[in-house]
Amino acid sequence: MAVYTTIDDPEKYFQTKTYTGSEGTDTISLDSDVMQPDMIWIKDKGTTAGHTLQDSVRGWNAANKLAPYSPSEEQDTDGATWGNYGYVSAVAESSFTVIEGANTPSQVNDGSDTYVAWCWKESATAGFDIVSFTGNDTARTISHSLSAVPNMMILKDRDAGNDWFIYHSGNTSAPQTDYIKLNSTNATADLNTLWNDTAPTSSVFTIGTNGNINTTGNDYIAYLFTEKQGFSKFGSYTGNGSTDGAFIYTGFRPAQVILKATNTAQGWFMVDSKRSPFNPCDGSLHPNATAAEDTSSDFFIDLNSNGFKLRDSDAQLNGSYTYMYMAFAEAPFVNSNGVPCNAR
Repeated sequence: MAVYTTIDDPEKYFQTKTYTGSEGTDTISLDSDVMQPDMIWIKDKGTTAGHTLQDSVRGWNAANKLAPYSPSEEQDTDGATWGNYGYVSAVAESSFTVIEGANTPSQVNDGSDTYVAWCWKESATAGFDIVSFTGNDTARTISHSLSAVPNMMILKDRDAGNDWFIYHSGNTSAPQTDYIKLNSTNATADLNTLWNDTAPTSSVFTIGTNGNINTTGNDYIAYLFTEKQGFSKFGSYTGNGSTDGAFIYTGFRPAQVILKATNTAQGWFMVDSKRSPFNPCDGSLHPNATAAEDTSSDFFIDLNSNGFKLRDSDAQLNGSYTYMYMAFAEAPFVNSNGVPCNAR
């Protein structure tokens, strides 16, 4: 029998959860009870409260928040922690706990605000690894536990206001020479001191001497992903500037799609199946910005049983440019028993 997927139940490794804040401290139950998250990314859908990201390696506490839209370190330069705007304080097998924080607006638990949380489980099976390391100003390799070549790496300096740097295998024909920033609209750029112009391997990735990712004594966090058939996909496509855009095959019904134009300055674009349960998806969020969910613009994507279809000509997702994307599954197109999934 053909191998269609290595993961029949994607919710063991990735889930999207929407919830309503109520102030104070609340435990948010996931929609499936099979996963304890190792990384949680939260956004208030209805306000300009910023994105927040925490993980199990750095710890679930007020001081260990990072903001994907901002170069700021774990603590603001004025000494106030990001945790003053709310944070995840604990995780469990089927839930996570959010604390409102003293400042407003809370990024995780304001009363009556609606939130979305994207949750990942660290696992070589699902192709996700969280790596921490300390800089030393020397080009070197860093070990990882994927047992496969990473398709995407996201690196952030925890101790300084440096940008979020991304390696993506679909970025250019030589992605090890290039980078793109998560907290920026900038196009792809070339810099040999980031990845040392060296492609990652199944056991290590290489960093150069650039101070943004390798300053002596600074602590860094890296999120590594590798593609898993029927569960995750990291690729690129060319837009056509039409409302009848390209269909991108993933081999699964996407739960989440994040994309970015690589050869022009455009914002990041994110949709998911929980916020938009019916096609076309029209609730876009932008990782590089604090903007509320956009449901008025025609940023339309269909999430289909085996990929996603572009339904708008906007330059953020389907102009006459090249784009890279990451996608995670809601269900494999065909499971390991040969049973196909349904369309939405």
